[in-house]
Amino acid sequence: MPERTFTGWDLGGAHLKVAQMDRSGRLTAAIQVPCTLWRGLEHLAAALAELGPRLAPSRHHGVTMTGELVDLFADRSEGVRQLIGAMVGYYAEADLHFYAGEAGFLSALEARDRTHDVASANWHATARFVAERCGSGLLIDVGSTTSDVVPFIAGRVKAAGYTDADRLVAEELVYTGATRTPVMALAETVPFAGERQRLVAEHFATMADVHRLTGELPDDADQHATADGRGRSATDSARRLARMLGRDLASAGMADWRRLARHLAERQRGLIRDAVDRVASRGLIGDGDPLIGAGIGRFLLPDLAARLGRPYRDFADLVTGEPASREWAARAAPAAALAGLVARI
Repeated sequence: MPERTFTGWDLGGAHLKVAQMDRSGRLTAAIQVPCTLWRGLEHLAAALAELGPRLAPSRHHGVTMTGELVDLFADRSEGVRQLIGAMVGYYAEADLHFYAGEAGFLSALEARDRTHDVASANWHATARFVAERCGSGLLIDVGSTTSDVVPFIAGRVKAAGYTDADRLVAEELVYTGATRTPVMALAETVPFAGERQRLVAEHFATMADVHRLTGELPDDADQHATADGRGRSATDSARRLARMLGRDLASAGMADWRRLARHLAERQRGLIRDAVDRVASRGLIGDGDPLIGAGIGRFLLPDLAARLGRPYRDFADLVTGEPASREWAARAAPAAALAGLVARI
């Protein structure tokens, strides 16, 4: 296999992300496809098969994951081991390097014995890649389901937590994302028609609907089925959002549904802002250090950086390559980071 191409993988529970770089660090590919892993490992196999023809031959692969969290597996250790087995089975002839945070890269055999280090380490790979290029600052990666808030100082990751549980406590992991988060997770009540109304506790609409109505969501960002399995027009999104109030679309005008969407989007920004304030209060990063934005939902972040009085840098500006590849690398930042890191092994 060619030595000149390095491949990074992020095995998520809802998406499979991959990026490739040459030895100079130039992106040659960055792709994300939906992968409903919770339905079975065959869905990962299908996603890998779909991506295969779109990738250059590559010997060196770096792998990280969050897919071990899906309820297909009894626990995270089982999930890590099964995902390792799936990658080894599919890329039997390649050199696979599994990312384990501060422990660096592990072989498949080592990774099976250190599942605690390998589980959900994708955020650390992104933060390490960013820290080496930006020195000090704050990484915020707003994905489809979660957001990471990670400080880095003098080229080193300075997170307070490592496991998902510890990161949730430290508010370095916030379970809110740009597309898959149910609207009911953002608020119990909302202002509407001059009243304050409680939302229904049903999966009728997601934040993809909200951000479609605000006009911020890129057209190709929402890769999964909608909550009702119907379309992705503004009208479809407003109809789903209306159900969150126990109403029908025709009960109000589009201006009213867009106003509600802007309110919910601001509530989401508030969740992320609260986490940033908590992390910044540790006093590790300077007031002038930049905010680095990554993820499918990073459209939320330039405004947040401005409110915080911090300069904003986009992950896409930290890599080289064609504009489309840089955009998808920013959306799939852990995979792009792994491609860059594994090139140095």
